Amino acid sequence: MFTTFVGIAPRDVKSSTHLSPEIPSPPKRRQKRSQVARACDWCRTHRIKCDNHLPCSNCRKRKGQCSQGEIEIRTLPHAYRKIEELEKRVRELEQELEKERGAKRSAIGLETPHGSPSSATCHSGPESALALSPSSHHGSGTGRKKSGEGVRIRTARSRQETWYGPSSLFYFIRRVNTFLNDSLRQTQPITRMLPDSNKLFDGPTQNPAKDHGHRLISTPGKDQTATGDYLTPTQEEYFIGLFWQSFQTSLPVLDEVAFKEHYQSLWTASGRERKPSALVDIVIALCMQYGVAQEPGIGSTSSAAASTRSEKDGLNASVAGRWYYQRCQNLLTNELESPTIYTLQCHILSTTYLCAGSFPNMADSTCTLAVRTAYMLGLHLDPPEETPLRERELRKRLWWTLYVFDSKISMKLGRPFLLEHSDTTCSLPRDDQEIATLSGSVFTPLGESITWLTFHVENIKLLLAVRAAYTAFYKKQLGAADASDGQSSRDILDIIETHAEFLGPYLSRIEEWVKGVPNALQTKRREDGVPFSTDFSSLEIKPFASLWLQRQRMLLELMYHNLCINLFRPFIRFNPAKMPTPTADKLATRCAAHAITLTRIMHQALSSTSILTGWHESFQWQWNATMTLIGFAIAYPQHAPAPEARHAIGLSVTTFEIFARSLPTATSAATIARDLSSQIDVLTKQTQEKYKHDSTQWKAEDVPPSPASWRLTGSGPRDGDVTGGDPNLDISTFPGTAAGTWSSDTTPMWAESIDMAFAVDTQDFGMLYWPDVSNDLTTQWTYPELQM
Repeated sequence: MFTTFVGIAPRDVKSSTHLSPEIPSPPKRRQKRSQVARACDWCRTHRIKCDNHLPCSNCRKRKGQCSQGEIEIRTLPHAYRKIEELEKRVRELEQELEKERGAKRSAIGLETPHGSPSSATCHSGPESALALSPSSHHGSGTGRKKSGEGVRIRTARSRQETWYGPSSLFYFIRRVNTFLNDSLRQTQPITRMLPDSNKLFDGPTQNPAKDHGHRLISTPGKDQTATGDYLTPTQEEYFIGLFWQSFQTSLPVLDEVAFKEHYQSLWTASGRERKPSALVDIVIALCMQYGVAQEPGIGSTSSAAASTRSEKDGLNASVAGRWYYQRCQNLLTNELESPTIYTLQCHILSTTYLCAGSFPNMADSTCTLAVRTAYMLGLHLDPPEETPLRERELRKRLWWTLYVFDSKISMKLGRPFLLEHSDTTCSLPRDDQEIATLSGSVFTPLGESITWLTFHVENIKLLLAVRAAYTAFYKKQLGAADASDGQSSRDILDIIETHAEFLGPYLSRIEEWVKGVPNALQTKRREDGVPFSTDFSSLEIKPFASLWLQRQRMLLELMYHNLCINLFRPFIRFNPAKMPTPTADKLATRCAAHAITLTRIMHQALSSTSILTGWHESFQWQWNATMTLIGFAIAYPQHAPAPEARHAIGLSVTTFEIFARSLPTATSAATIARDLSSQIDVLTKQTQEKYKHDSTQWKAEDVPPSPASWRLTGSGPRDGDVTGGDPNLDISTFPGTAAGTWSSDTTPMWAESIDMAFAVDTQDFGMLYWPDVSNDLTTQWTYPELQM
């Protein structure tokens, strides 16, 4: 009944395993093999196992260098981490570089000059050369950059400061004013050198007539431009008729036949009212601006009486027709979303009106609007072949007119270009007899396949050549900005000379254009003078040539001289040179020569002909030349060309008095020229007295070499040609070097007066940070930072 089980002791377990089934034991977990992301170079070469340490165990045992090569980026997160590492490293290097530059500037004493109160609003000079960098967008710090090289000023009747670049006349005027203040120990504001500008909207800002189509009949004896009254049909026809003999030949943007058909279609059956048209209004405004200056009695009176009367009676030809201009702008607001060729023509003519009226900022804005409109219309592309030839050539003329406007305004104001030649496929317009006939305007052929359209093509070619030199020069200046940091004055002078030599090939292209100008578009010179030269010979104006042809010839030459003045003006320096810079000095001399030539031509044309009467842009060219001559005479008062420059300044005063018969602004310009001319006399007298006192202290060996001992070898425009291609220019009376400080007669007398302005203008050229003139808006205005 009971069964007895025998217990098995632990020691007997092994012997009794056969009595019970085997119980399986749990399997051992296999140890995970350690993985290495990347073996070091030594372990990988010898194909042995490496670890994740740096240095690894193998390299520690052999006491060798443990390194890993460039890791191949295989994943996107890995790429992001690599980018962050590189950006961090770049910021660290930039901070180290800025610290090093700051230490160098402190060592050579480049500090903010303490100038006149006016300089507080003139953010110019090397101390205000600023830059944009990645760190400038993220708070402050040592790497933070600023922007704003150039000058910020308030022009007459302007409530806000506006910015003008280093190539502008305003920037040069700032340099002249700062030098005069420091040399004569005065505190005159820069506004004393700016003539009173026009105000476009004097009087009522709105026309009493509510309906733009309503015509107000003028009252006899009443100034319509002052009251806002519009013209009668007969008066409109008179002013429109002026357009075809004046603006059409120099600004061929209208089809005469198409415009006349459009104008006739606007009149109602009664013939008393005209439908509103922006294009017709701006043409009338432009012709009133031109025609009012030619009224009998304006050009026949003496200069002083005429200018006084014009200011008293409110006669200002530059803003004549402003009511039509305003109505045109109001009508254009309805066409902004759906522009047409008419819209573009209105913008171009509005820009012309504003330029002639001396409204540079408004002209710049209107030109910008015209450029965008042209892109909307696809004018930057070559017209399709199926487009009628007449329309195809008109589109080309419109596009290249904008290119000329953009180039002139941008270089004049020192602002970025809006159009780039590389961005367009539109070819140059034709100027042969077939196209001249299709254009709608009838003018006598000039022979040699030259027509009235040839002026427009030659004007385009001139701007292409000058703009290429301008662009290359300022790009080189921007590239050399960093190289001049912390360098001595001798190194900076080397940079100046290098930049002057750099312009040589580009100046050769400009001279090639001069040689290629057709004879029909050249104004002959008396006494065997050469057209487009600076030999100071007078013009031989043929009395029986068409007025439009004489104007084309003169405008083409005046534009050439004006552009050369702007291109060479940066080489006029107010600081003493420690070493010869012959090429740069010759370009400064050529700048003065072009300004003198322009003044002589302008005076002869205005005093003996009516070719430029009513052409208000010529006043701005004369003002540009006058201020350049004033700066040259101030910088080199004892230099050989200075008397000729002084004489030209006096001639410009007479020219301004002629302009004052219809432009009140010219009266202010003449007054400024007289005042600055007297200050040149004071400065010259002071330096002469200083020279008499110190001349005995100078030794012969201390005198630098004379200008006659300098010669160029294969550099500059023509291998040392001082005359700039003018065979009749007497080098003995107009030496090639503009550096008056190198003459033994002038070096001592200038030492002290120039030293006073040295802190302000010592690097007016070599340390200038010019704008990048490319179309990349992120890099157009970038400047290396200077520590204060």
